[in-house]
Amino acid sequence: MLPGWPVRGRWELPGGKNEPGEDFAAAAVRELEEETSLKAGPAGARVRAVLMDSVDGMPRVTAAVQVTAFTGEPVVTEPRLIRRWEWHEPADLPCLTRPLFTPSAHVLDTVWPGLLPGLPPVHRYPVTRY
Repeated sequence: MLPGWPVRGRWELPGGKNEPGEDFAAAAVRELEEETSLKAGPAGARVRAVLMDSVDGMPRVTAAVQVTAFTGEPVVTEPRLIRRWEWHEPADLPCLTRPLFTPSAHVLDTVWPGLLPGLPPVHRYPVTRY
């Protein structure tokens, strides 16, 4: 698992907004490369769930996308936003010295349920592949 240490002071996963007409898996692959220089194909990206919550009354939608295959080494490509990328084992997540960005924590909870207890509520819509 590759969270970044941003200037905001909370660990967060690579991610961002999707472009018009872009599906969640393609957006995740594009954002991964833009933010970390890691290259992945859409076939290696699996949409696990769509999550909905709100912050200060503002609705937020997050796609939980798990990338299972990639090439390259992580590089900070946006130093104004991220100071460093750092690999972590999932079991280490509860022991991080700083908090996780809530949408990132919800994504991780989709892949590893129960690993991060005490998360704020979220509406989770699992995605099943046919």
